[in-house]
Amino acid sequence: MSQPDETTPHILIVDDDTRIRELLQKYLADNGYRTSSASDAKEAQTKMDALTYDLLVLDIMMPGITGLEFTKVLREAENAIPILLLTALAETEQRIEGLTSGADDYLPKPFDPKELLLRVQNILRRSGAEENTIAPPEEVRFGEYLFRYERGELTRDGTRITLTTREIEVLRCLTQSPGSIVTRIELADGEDISERAIDVQINRLRRKIETDPRDPLYLQTVRGSGYVLRTD
Repeated sequence: MSQPDETTPHILIVDDDTRIRELLQKYLADNGYRTSSASDAKEAQTKMDALTYDLLVLDIMMPGITGLEFTKVLREAENAIPILLLTALAETEQRIEGLTSGADDYLPKPFDPKELLLRVQNILRRSGAEENTIAPPEEVRFGEYLFRYERGELTRDGTRITLTTREIEVLRCLTQSPGSIVTRIELADGEDISERAIDVQINRLRRKIETDPRDPLYLQTVRGSGYVLRTD
C-alpha cells in the first residue's frame, strides 16, 4: 500500500478510551488514511483550530463535553466537517438524537472494524464529487435558493447556507430529477439507514430552506412514496 500524502483524507478520532483510540488509529492508518487522535472534545477543538480534517470519528459517551454536545457546538458554529458518532447506546431515540444534532452517521458499539471502514468510506465519498450514471444539472433554482450540484453549495440570494455532507447528498439526490419523486431507499443511498432517520434529515433540511417547515413549499412529502423537490 502506498504511503499517505497530503491528498489522503485525514481523520480525527476522538475517544476517551486510549485503547480504542489507538486501535482505530492503527486500523484506519493500515487502510491508507492519515489519522490523528484526541482524548476529549477540548483537545479535538484545539487540533481542529490548527488543522483541517476530512472526517471526525467521535465517541458519544465522554467526560466533560459529550460527543452529542460537541456535534451541536460544531454545527452551531457552521462547521460542516463530516461526523461519524460511535455509541454504546442502542436505543433508537438516542441514535436519532445524534442525527438530529447534525451527525452524518452513527455506529453502535461493539462494531466490526470492517463496518467502520465501510461507513468511513461512504461518508468520505459523499463529501467529495461523485460520478453518476445520469449527468447531474450544474445548478437548480427554487425560489430564492440556488443549489450548485458539483460544489454541493446552497445559497440564498447569494448568501451561502451551511450544509452537512449528508444534507448535500440529500439535495444532490433530489436535484438529479427536479420535480420527480425520490424514495427513501434512494435517499439512503444503499446504506442501512432507517426511514425515520431519513425523515430526520429531511426535516433538518427543511428548517434551512422553508419559511414554514411544517407546510413546505419546496421539499414536499409524497405520502407512501417519498419526497419531491419543487423547483421554479
